[in-house]
Amino acid sequence: MTETAPIECLPATELVQRYHSGDLSPVEVTAAVLDKAERLQPELNCFFGLDRVGSLAAAAESERRWAAKTPLGPIDGVPTSIKENVAVRGFSQPSGTAAKFDAPVAREDGPSAARVREAGGVIFGVTVMPDYGMLSSGVSSLHGVTRSPWNQAWTVGGSSAGAGAAAAAGIGPLHVGSDIGGSLRLPATWLGLVTLKPSFGRVAVDPPYMGRVAGPLTRTVDDAALFMQVLTRPDLRDYTSLGEQQVDWTDVHYGAAGVAGLRVAYHLAGGAGLATDPEVAASVLQAVELFAAAGAIVEEIAPPMTEKYLADLDLFLRVRSLADYEVLEPARQAMVLDFIRDWVLAGAGVSGTEVVRCYQSIQDLRAATVAATAPYDVVLSPVSPVAAFPAEWPMPTNDAATSLDHIAFTAPYNFSEQPASSVNCGFTTDGRPIGLHIAGRRFEDLAVLRATHWYEQARPAAAEPVWPFHTAAKLAR
Repeated sequence: MTETAPIECLPATELVQRYHSGDLSPVEVTAAVLDKAERLQPELNCFFGLDRVGSLAAAAESERRWAAKTPLGPIDGVPTSIKENVAVRGFSQPSGTAAKFDAPVAREDGPSAARVREAGGVIFGVTVMPDYGMLSSGVSSLHGVTRSPWNQAWTVGGSSAGAGAAAAAGIGPLHVGSDIGGSLRLPATWLGLVTLKPSFGRVAVDPPYMGRVAGPLTRTVDDAALFMQVLTRPDLRDYTSLGEQQVDWTDVHYGAAGVAGLRVAYHLAGGAGLATDPEVAASVLQAVELFAAAGAIVEEIAPPMTEKYLADLDLFLRVRSLADYEVLEPARQAMVLDFIRDWVLAGAGVSGTEVVRCYQSIQDLRAATVAATAPYDVVLSPVSPVAAFPAEWPMPTNDAATSLDHIAFTAPYNFSEQPASSVNCGFTTDGRPIGLHIAGRRFEDLAVLRATHWYEQARPAAAEPVWPFHTAAKLAR
């Protein structure tokens, strides 16, 4: 892939090697990324803003450091985008909603953006998200609809919508997203990408919140591992973060034995919400069988999610978002996406006692997830029960009443604080990507990345993405 890919589509690992050898310039690459971002923005609607002047200046500084053999860090000179809900100096944070169209401009970088700059990364743009990050799509009252580079009729997923679209289109190699119920892994599965939802606290966020993490959206596991070297550095603004961490993120390769002897669980049903599409289930089962054929000890388990847990999580999150909605003036409430308004208003009138009951139910889900997965090194499942849906739909069911019916596979690991990845494992008959979910025990992020890397290298050619690096219309499968 990298021999014929344009320079703006090269993986970060290759860019760093070629900067070191002097074969490529950070300025040349950043200019190419910016040109492509501007060219595809009318088609895909990935970006809230681009910083041509600032990023080219940062790239020039990186070029001087590479010439002197003094790079700042492992991603020096690599073009990187940041999701809209992470503070980036010089940009506002409207969180995807027209109700916050005049949000103040950030004076300093949030944790992930700060880590990128400290390591010499070049922040070239800020990517869009749906209203308040509470949709699994690229539908926003402020930005409009973000569209898939695979096919503009398909969703990109969300809430890391623009980040996912940019990554799949080859607009640079590294993209920061966030995840509170699947917002990294759902774009990854519907766009064929790689992501790691880290263990809670592994990557600092500001402000922290139960289940909320930040992490990488990339096209390769090696790039995700490279990025984790940077993103996991501590930040005192996150009082829940793990602080200094001793993890060799480059150690993602198994030895000669591969996955032989690895204890692997799997489940193809989510336990609640939408039934798994047969094409999705078949692709994931093929991946499970590949682990088994390589010597892994494979066992089917029941999913940790239940209908009660999902309903309680849904109600809790509705009330949480209602709190944001109710502080808005009526004129601004009217600017919020209708789907979001319908969803949050279903939480009106819920008693404090009921909210606490829902909170305890989430803790029960956490306990159930840990208990179900503890005996295994990794747990395999679909990321989503369905493949990509129409781009204009806010959620897979297009119904606020069943808004969270697709997150039964992903949400348990946010609230159990365990790491989980997504890697492409196949396609539907009409060409929509399908993601394999690989989860592990809390803090065993590296074990998850190793299993993900093994699968990425072992998967059949039919499961490997042929990236839509040009226009969606040309490369729709």
